[in-house]
Amino acid sequence: MDELVAQVRHALDQAGFEVVGGIDRRMTGLQVSETPAGVLVAWAASDGFTALAADQPGGGSRGGIRVAVQAAVSGLMTSLGYPVMGRPNGDIIVLVKDGGAG
Repeated sequence: MDELVAQVRHALDQAGFEVVGGIDRRMTGLQVSETPAGVLVAWAASDGFTALAADQPGGGSRGGIRVAVQAAVSGLMTSLGYPVMGRPNGDIIVLVKDGGAG
């Protein structure tokens, strides 16, 4: 699974996303970590951005922006051949490619 984590981190980095360490909601950016199901990709916005976005129609980071980030990450990973699963909180789990090892 370490190889899959490295592949996901590399793909996100090459696409221009800011990838940070493990899952810690106090750190902003895309957080990538191993889970039993695959690789968890979570997005955390800064408090300042969350406050700014909350003033916008749609609730910002809880609404449209989180959906946009999830769609961008899902689209990138599926275009590279990785199956993904969305979670209700907006996080994504990237699975091992069909026939591949992770």
